[in-house]
Amino acid sequence: MMMIMRHLSFIILLWLNTYPLDRNLVFDYFALSPFYDWTCNNEQLRMRSIHPLDISQLSKMTGIEYMLSEVMEPHLFVIRKQRRDGPEKVTPMLAYYILDGSIYQAPQLCNIFAARIGRALYHIQKAFSTAASKLGYSPSSTVTNFLVKLDYDAESERQEGVQNFYRKNHIYQTHDFVSIKS
Repeated sequence: MMMIMRHLSFIILLWLNTYPLDRNLVFDYFALSPFYDWTCNNEQLRMRSIHPLDISQLSKMTGIEYMLSEVMEPHLFVIRKQRRDGPEKVTPMLAYYILDGSIYQAPQLCNIFAARIGRALYHIQKAFSTAASKLGYSPSSTVTNFLVKLDYDAESERQEGVQNFYRKNHIYQTHDFVSIKS
């Protein structure tokens, strides 16, 4: 069920056209959505005619509850689902945001990290594949050749460099001896 809820959005235009979306009514609007857990502590407070976000009452209870954590009226509201195990011990579970009347479940941090790490690994693998193709590596070969493919003859270039050195230093070489011209 969690997987399906991540891709769901919820809006009731009739409600939004009738009531303003503000910090006093946003929880009532959220309670109409499929994201709301009717067994939560907030619902127990509502049944006793106590405001469902009254922290003085919620802190005395244990179990699942919702808290209004961020407000940027009238466009953005963030509601946090959390588990309360004591007056001061609260464990965040999920976050929901209401953006211009549409309610969404916020992605979990582990899902964001997994997506970004997956994307990074894809690009790293692609870079290694490109580098391996440039180096002449073939996974099917038994002998790996990590020598860079060259478009020129390295031995002739080395000999040309030696000849240039001899010329610049006025060194003449014959088969019998090496003489230095002064």
